[in-house]
Parts: sequence; structure tokens; C-alpha cells
Amino acid sequence: MTDSTSDPTAGPGTRHLDDRIEAVFGPLVDEIAAGAVARERDRRLPVDEVDLLRRAGFGALRVPVEHGGWGASLEQEFRLLVRLGEADSNLPQLLRGHVAFVETQRAQPDGPLRTEWLERLAAGDVLVGNAQAERGDATAVTTRLTEVDGRLRLDGRKFYSTGTLYADWIWVGALRGDEPVALAVRADAPGVTRLDDWGGFGQRLTGSGTTIFDDVTVDPAQVLPWSDNAERRPLAYTQALYQLVLLAAETGIARAVLRDAVDFVRPRTRTFGVAGVSLPREDPLVQGVVGRLSSIASAVEAVTLSAVRALEAADARASAAASAAASVDASAPDGASAAADDYQEALATVFEAQQVVLPLVLEAATALFEVGGASAVDADRALDRHWRNARTIASHNPAIHRERALGDRRLNGTPFRTGPQAAAAAPATPAAPAAAHAALVRTP
Repeated sequence: MTDSTSDPTAGPGTRHLDDRIEAVFGPLVDEIAAGAVARERDRRLPVDEVDLLRRAGFGALRVPVEHGGWGASLEQEFRLLVRLGEADSNLPQLLRGHVAFVETQRAQPDGPLRTEWLERLAAGDVLVGNAQAERGDATAVTTRLTEVDGRLRLDGRKFYSTGTLYADWIWVGALRGDEPVALAVRADAPGVTRLDDWGGFGQRLTGSGTTIFDDVTVDPAQVLPWSDNAERRPLAYTQALYQLVLLAAETGIARAVLRDAVDFVRPRTRTFGVAGVSLPREDPLVQGVVGRLSSIASAVEAVTLSAVRALEAADARASAAASAAASVDASAPDGASAAADDYQEALATVFEAQQVVLPLVLEAATALFEVGGASAVDADRALDRHWRNARTIASHNPAIHRERALGDRRLNGTPFRTGPQAAAAAPATPAAPAAAHAALVRTP
């Protein structure tokens, strides 16, 4: 599998950063992988492992160099997420809120709050969790920000608050009166309670449980109107980003399936149905299964990273167009429309990748058991975690909705408006902001 260190078109700066990422995170990825089976068996949350990533500077990867960060490209970050997914598929998903938060801050206009956050993130020891989704009526948002005795008070209950158990700060969606807002609160603030009550059969260590806010004091400087939080770019970027993190986790699972199949087969000296000593690694049927697993791992990684590059390229083109328009002090509605469609097309690429990656990874996680017979289902090996985790990830924002939306776009040019985040793409109406917010906060 190639990376930019072997890409002759990669510049020296890119290769240098690749080397730095490998030197810092390579040993940590190996350490995380070594304990993955034990954590799965014991349902032990990877608190120490996340802390290793925090202290190593994962949170600063995408922070621009001028603000003290690493200045990594989106592709460089996602290559690392894939490797973390191979080590433990819980890791990319529980870091998803942080990845999106950094992109939110990168997209904000220059100002004191943006500078404060980028410098805080660049310090390298801060991770941000996500508390948006709520249970209940699909159009109701019950988390409220109110002013009481001259202070802002947050009250509410969130579910699917993935990664918040491991976070230093929490990015929260709420209503202030009738206005949707986004805000940051410290995870250890009085009145914040984080529960590990996620009951899914897979991705059990992501901390995707309940977060309760009971009379939590909020710094007014940390509150943004939802329209500002929706980035200075179309929401298609955020939708694509969230799905790509899940695809990175799936890709990591495919790599882990191949790794575990090879590690399982190589030392074995008995093939099913063959008397005496027989090396499974020389069995044509076993070789065929492993060859298929290798092809799947390679294919899904290529598809996922291609979609990452498409999103990053769309963002770069939009930024360049915005800078050009600003330099001549001219508004460019046609340019804004073109950028929005460019992001939509990048989102289409992500949804197309989803259609390919999800079934292939599930196929690989099932085919893995064909190399070992009954011994492969030994609970101590926990090989079943790959299928359970892949199936759980695939259930987020179900792909069947995206498949239909892709067909509608290709046939009729229809923008993406299906699924939990669809309201954000709807035409502006007086109720649209609240509807968009209500839809967005339901995305696990």
C-alpha cells in the first residue's frame, strides 16, 4: 500500500511531515494494537491509549503551522486514522468529534476566539468530544441555553455523544430561545455527567453514551450561532468529513482482518479434513481466501483515500476562489454556487465510496473464518469483533438512503437532501435553521 513517502510527486515538506508522523505515532499505533483484543474481551475503555495520542499531539495535526500546529493535510490525517482503525476500530470513531471540531475552527474567519482555539489545540494536549444527538422526536431539540441571574446556563441530555468520555472539551448543540447555537464547555465543568451506557454489540469502546448537562455555566464567548458553526463552507463538507472518518475505521478493519488471517494461518500445521501434518499456508483454498482479503483491504483503502482527496481538493478550490474574490473586493454569487456544487460532488464521491467499502469490509470480516475452522471462533481470539464493529459502523447513516440519493443526483441533478442531515441542505425558510439543527444533532 502506497503513501506519500513513496510518491515521487510529493514535495519535501510533505515527505518530512510523513516521516514525523511515522516517528511519533508509529510506535503508539503498535502499542494500541497490542492491547486491542484484551480491551475488547474485558470491555476496558482505551483511556490510556487515547491519552497517549493526546500527549503525542494528535489533536494538533490539522492545526495550521502559523498557529503552532503540525499543518498536516487531510489525507495525512486520514492515513493515520486508517492505521488507528487497523489497531483498534474504536479509535477513529471516538476521535471523530475532534476531527470535525478542528475543521470547524479552521474554517472560521480570523478573530480572537478562532486564534484562542487553534493555539489551544496546537498545544497538543486537548481533545474535543461531540454531544449533539438526542433521543425522542426527530424534530425536537430539548437541550437549552438560558440566561439566569446574569449567567448562561446549559441544561439537557445528549445521546450518541461519541468520544466525550475521553474529551477535555465538549462541542454541544442547543437552542437559545428559538435560535440554534453551538457551544464549547469543559468536560469536567460542574454539572456535566458522562455515562458509558452505549449498548451496541460493536464499537463498544467509543464512549457513545449519554452526556447530561445540569445547570452548567457557559462562557458566552464560547457560543456561536448555528449558522456560523455550520462552517464558512457548505454543510456538504461536514457531512462528507463525518462519513469519511467512519470509512477510515472500516478500512482499518479490512487491514486488521488481513493481518489477523495471516497471523492465524502462518503458524498452523493442520488443515481441516487432512490427516497428519499439513500446512494450511500451502493450501490453495486458504491461499485464495487470504488473496481475496488482501485485495479487499487494498481496494477499500484506495477508494477511501481517493474520496478524502476529492473532498480536500474541493475545499482547496473553494478557498482559492474565495481569496481571489476577496482580493478584488467583489461578491461572486456564481462562484459561491460553483463551490457549493463542487462540495456536493465531493460528497457524492464519499457516498459512492460508502457503497463500495461497507459491503466489501463485511465480506472480509465474514470470509476471515474460512481460513481456520472451529479454532477461529475461539472467544479468546475475538475475531468476531471485526464483523460486529464493521456492521455497527455501517449502520450509521444507512447506505441504502445514500444509494437512492446518488441515483437521483445522477439522473436529475438533485442536491443531497436525504438522511439525518438533509434539512441542512433544504431551501432557506423561516423554520429552516431550527429544522437543520434538529436534523444534525440526531446524527450519531
